[in-house]
Amino acid sequence: MSVPTAPALLDAVAEFLAAIEPKLAGRSAFHAKVAANVLRIVARELVQHPDVVEAAAYAELLGPGATAADVCAQLRDGRLDERTPGLLDALIAATAARLAVDNPRYATLARLTEAR
Repeated sequence: MSVPTAPALLDAVAEFLAAIEPKLAGRSAFHAKVAANVLRIVARELVQHPDVVEAAAYAELLGPGATAADVCAQLRDGRLDERTPGLLDALIAATAARLAVDNPRYATLARLTEAR
C-alpha cells in the first residue's frame, strides 16, 4: 500500500473545498475559495521548490549563498545594472519559479519560460 504524498493530500483537500464552495454563501464561500487556493499553492511549492530555483539563479549570478536581498542591494548601489551579464536571466528564472507556484495561469509566465 502506497502512502499519498503531501502534495496529493493537499490537492485532495483543495478539491473538496472547491466542491463544497458553491454550496456555501458569503464569507464562508469566500474563505473556502481562499483556503483551496492556499492549499494548491502549498502543494505546488512542495513539488516545484521555487526557493531552490531562486537560490541557484542568484548563486550563479553572485556566488553561493546569494539572496534576493543581495541582488536588490547591489542593484540599489549600482554594482549591478541591466548590462550585468546574467542578471536578467537570474531575475527571470527566480520570478518564473515563484509565478509557477503562486499563479501558474499568469499569462506572462508562459512568455518568461519560453524566453529561457
